[in-house]
Amino acid sequence: MTPTLGIISSGRGENLRYILLAERSGYLPGLVKIVLTDQPDAGALRIAREFGVPGLYLDPRGKPREEYDRELVAHLEAAGVEMVVLTGFMRILTPFFVRRYRDRILNIHPALLPSFRGMDAFGQALDHGVLWTGTTVHIVDEDVDHGPIIYQRPVPVKENDTHESLKARIQRAEYKAYPKAIKMFIEGKAKVVGRKIVFEKGAE
Repeated sequence: MTPTLGIISSGRGENLRYILLAERSGYLPGLVKIVLTDQPDAGALRIAREFGVPGLYLDPRGKPREEYDRELVAHLEAAGVEMVVLTGFMRILTPFFVRRYRDRILNIHPALLPSFRGMDAFGQALDHGVLWTGTTVHIVDEDVDHGPIIYQRPVPVKENDTHESLKARIQRAEYKAYPKAIKMFIEGKAKVVGRKIVFEKGAE
């Protein structure tokens, strides 16, 4: 049985594009059922239309965080979503949402966690002078950029890197990392054990 995915995004949605390409090619054993955004002009809505996936803007203005998250969950449940994938969603999910989809919410962060959590991970990497950074796909828990790690893809930091050049290189790594991590999570029958992900069966 193919797992059903719900995507929540705030921005350009390019990770969504690569997830949908992986799904349509048969590489990714999942089916994206709905795309939700908190921005009316989010690129994710345009990409959803391009691929024929239902997309919906939900206005968060004036709503308490949990009320908004309940609205998100209502749409996810109506679409039959079993697993939630965040692609540049710029809101912190409430405990209510995390409990509802416990160990079934994936996020991607532009650094090798636990390094450089929070905003502007690219700038943090440059400021610290690290030789390597990268991207991490992890389970979402009640803390920010904290949950168990599914997959990491390293990216070298070049001597002449700017914020934009490093960001572009990490984003290219994300486009490969996210479909791979989702595939691993689904096919490996991933279980969260403490701070670690344990796979019952290896995924390539």
